[in-house]
Amino acid sequence: MFTGIVETTGVIEDLNYDKENLNLTIQSSISRDLRVDESVSHDGVCLTVTHNSDTSHKTTLVPETIKKSRFSDLEIGSEINIERSLKISDRLDGHIVQGHVDDVAVCKEVIDNGNNWLFTFETNNYLKYVVEKGSITINGVSLTCFDVKDNFFSVAIIPHTYSKTNFRNILKNQKVNIEYDILGKYLERLNKNQT
Repeated sequence: MFTGIVETTGVIEDLNYDKENLNLTIQSSISRDLRVDESVSHDGVCLTVTHNSDTSHKTTLVPETIKKSRFSDLEIGSEINIERSLKISDRLDGHIVQGHVDDVAVCKEVIDNGNNWLFTFETNNYLKYVVEKGSITINGVSLTCFDVKDNFFSVAIIPHTYSKTNFRNILKNQKVNIEYDILGKYLERLNKNQT
């Protein structure tokens, strides 16, 4: 489990397909501190560390993860957000993030307001889980939605988040990984079971 408070960014050093699986090598400042079998959020996707060194670590994506995320669009040199899993003793600064990406959204607009940035995204699936002032995870970052209408929603990014995450690299028409708030999904399921 994660909180959506990104710890650092990493850079894709190598990527290759082994049959249907995608193997990634990621260079990051925390790679040396990771351990094999540890669950780590990579752009909001919970992936298992399969190898690590002083400067990088490796992980593998199965077809289901590739299909539901933007990882098939990544290239060597792409920057991704990284967060280690939550310790039971930690404060929950963001919201409950599982690292199970639901969907891919497309950035439709980026507005630079000088000291903050406004990003508008479009998604055609699961918009029922996006609520005004509700939580959403974009590339592993816990954010608050607003201006929710039709298939669009917006988020505002403060300078600290902009400089610490890969939001500074998101351009118009670029895909991002989306995880909707787990509470909404559970409530919907419970409601269906009662009818």
